[in-house]
Amino acid sequence: MTVTAYTLAVVLNLFCLFLGYRFLFRPGPAAAGYGAPADPGGDAAAYLTVKGVRDGTLGVVGLVLLAFAGARPEAWFMLCVALVPLADTLIVLRRGGTRAVAFGIHFATAVVVLVGAGLLFAV
Repeated sequence: MTVTAYTLAVVLNLFCLFLGYRFLFRPGPAAAGYGAPADPGGDAAAYLTVKGVRDGTLGVVGLVLLAFAGARPEAWFMLCVALVPLADTLIVLRRGGTRAVAFGIHFATAVVVLVGAGLLFAV
């Protein structure tokens, strides 16, 4: 179970880094994939940049916690970070995005993050 918990934590943190990179360097497709399309050349440019920095930072902090503080601090971090995809679910629903994206991407991500946290707590 330890290998699974650590592997899932690393993969989730690397995924956050990937999302951050995508929002910073490919903001149009990233926003469409998020479920709330936005024009990276218009008023949404700041939102897209903030989203990229937020996601990338979460990935870096998660990896640093896992590497230098261990499983339990990472588990608490992931438990708190699960609020982000839960909020993203509501944002997509309130902004006219599809239920498939809201629940299939964002809510499912929150569930996976919570499972990862639970596995790390069990280590």
